[in-house]
Amino acid sequence: MMNAAKISKLSLAEEVAGRLKELISSDRYEVGEKLPTEPELMEQFGVGRSSIREAIRILTNDGFIKVRQGTGTTIVSKTGFGEPLSQRLMRAKFDEVNEVRLAIEEKIVEMAVVRRSEADVMKMKQAVLLRRKYAQAQNLPACIQADIDFHIVIAEASANSIMVEIYQTVAMHLKNMFLEKFESTEVFMETQDMHEQLLKAFADKDLQSALKISKSIATHKK
Repeated sequence: MMNAAKISKLSLAEEVAGRLKELISSDRYEVGEKLPTEPELMEQFGVGRSSIREAIRILTNDGFIKVRQGTGTTIVSKTGFGEPLSQRLMRAKFDEVNEVRLAIEEKIVEMAVVRRSEADVMKMKQAVLLRRKYAQAQNLPACIQADIDFHIVIAEASANSIMVEIYQTVAMHLKNMFLEKFESTEVFMETQDMHEQLLKAFADKDLQSALKISKSIATHKK
């Protein structure tokens, strides 16, 4: 049983929920573990059944737990829905962020190949040319920015504003990770031809080639 200080009978269910969130976010629980039963929580916090049930409802709505009839209350997240994606990405490892990038890029490429405009292709071309220029000049920050800009243009070509916003958030963290991970533009030179091939695939509206090349690029930068 967990050690929890009892709270006043006059406290609201939000205070119970807040205490439980603190315990869930700490090392006290792991995802997949069950919370104590209602009677146990009533005893531990010194409140009535209605307060506990309201606290459980709050935790459920905030994405911390899931209540299943007959199986109890299970913890499904240590952060819930409240932590912004940008903040969560700050705690992620490079491989995790890159895997997310790879997953969403596949869908972005599918949409962008079909929906891209000639103006989008011209923006992609400009970013690719700058990428080569800065890679050859060993200007790592500018090269990374050009690389990120190229992929953001692809996201914008998908014509899906939500996808663009998600990708921009992921790309911002990838940029910072690239600056920490790489000491030279060598890896960007190694993948420059791939980026030019990807540009051609978009210009030709060649979906299969675009998907294959995009995956190779993400994998190469690991």
